[in-house]
Amino acid sequence: MQAHDALFIDGTWRPAAADGTLQVTNPANGTVLATVPAGGPEDVDAAVAAARAALPGWSGTPPAERAALLGALHDVLTARREEIAEIVTRELGSPLAFSQAVHAAVPVAVSGSYARIAAEHTFEERIGNSRVLHEPVGVVGAITPWNYPLHQIVAKAAPALAAGCTMVLKPAEDTPLVAQLFAEAVAEAGFPAGVFNLVTGLGPVAGQALAEHEDVDLVSFTGSTAVGRRIGAAAGGAVKNVALELGGKSANVILPGADLARAVKVGVANVMANSGQTCSAWTRMLVDAARYEEAVELAAAAAAKYAPGDPEAEGTRLGPVVNARQRERVAGYIEQGVKEGARLVAGGPEVPEGFERGAYVAPTVFADVTPEMTIAQEEIFGPVLSVLRYEDTEDALRIANGTVYGLAGAVWSEDEEEAVAFARRMETGQVDINGGRFNPQAPFGGYKQSGVGRELGPHGLGEYLQTKSLQL
Repeated sequence: MQAHDALFIDGTWRPAAADGTLQVTNPANGTVLATVPAGGPEDVDAAVAAARAALPGWSGTPPAERAALLGALHDVLTARREEIAEIVTRELGSPLAFSQAVHAAVPVAVSGSYARIAAEHTFEERIGNSRVLHEPVGVVGAITPWNYPLHQIVAKAAPALAAGCTMVLKPAEDTPLVAQLFAEAVAEAGFPAGVFNLVTGLGPVAGQALAEHEDVDLVSFTGSTAVGRRIGAAAGGAVKNVALELGGKSANVILPGADLARAVKVGVANVMANSGQTCSAWTRMLVDAARYEEAVELAAAAAAKYAPGDPEAEGTRLGPVVNARQRERVAGYIEQGVKEGARLVAGGPEVPEGFERGAYVAPTVFADVTPEMTIAQEEIFGPVLSVLRYEDTEDALRIANGTVYGLAGAVWSEDEEEAVAFARRMETGQVDINGGRFNPQAPFGGYKQSGVGRELGPHGLGEYLQTKSLQL
């Protein structure tokens, strides 16, 4: 696709009222891919007005018709899967194979799931002498991150549109090109003008204007806990609905007797995927004292197989992080880990040799990490794994629950019921048992400071509905 020097508002590509532009760069080599408009408050006003004007017609459209349009959107995204993968690889730096398998395939699956859910959902029910209606919440302001750029868009847009809401999207500054492709797909699928609108721009400018807009009924934000806290405060002050999918510091708990080799191999792969830029990554590996050193050796050997490479080259498993600023942030955390006494067994803060032009971080593994260390408490968002020792299962549970986050996690055991019993006690929104597969229809979201609300599947649809009772 050709990048648009325009915003998608009310069904057409139109110039921004604001003058600024954003440069989109390739983090693998620093080259400029494109420039897009840096929309401002006036552009957000126009987009919200278009969404508000389109709301009565779209919310009144029968669910079966909304489902049919979502099915058409699914077909368009399916047809453009290779293009999606190539765009995400260029603007995010994700290895092409991962972009194909995850960045393109998962949003396609999610869009298809909402076509089915919209057709099957009960938007009206009887409870005694009441008729209870499930109605769209209204105009949605969606602010999405760069780490899974299309998935996070679809995880908000598909349920919002299925519910009968209209929306304005402000995508991340680093990855606006795949957002433009999504706007093209919405138009090609035949959605009415104004139902979906796209404003590219800076978070503190366009994002803030959207989050604070008095004509937005729900703000759905995915990103850092710090920014989410500000958005939540602004929404609360306006008595406005908010959905927040925030950070994580998830624990991968390997119980005594579990298949250690498999648990470590899968755990390292989980952390290295997408260069560690995954909010739900299992960045803390917890191993019993008797097998701790063996696990450390296995983790270091597994990490060594993730050699940095050109994301467009076949066989590359680890690309760059999203930009130079993120690279410096991750390197700073690695240096902090060393300073606080953790043992570096793989990687380190230095730029990998031969990759000085890109935003690369070496796959890094720390041993002798204690629960209070910075690298065990704060979200690093890079290919960095901390391996922690525990004495017994109660100690493991205390460590696993001992952060402000609660987004995801994993438990490994030779006895599945033992793993499930442990997972029930974890303060986290999603737990994989013995390597259970990601389910795009299961609810995703966090406890504690990892967020408010749920995405994906029927639970994700519920975030965009409000209830009305008619007493008969």
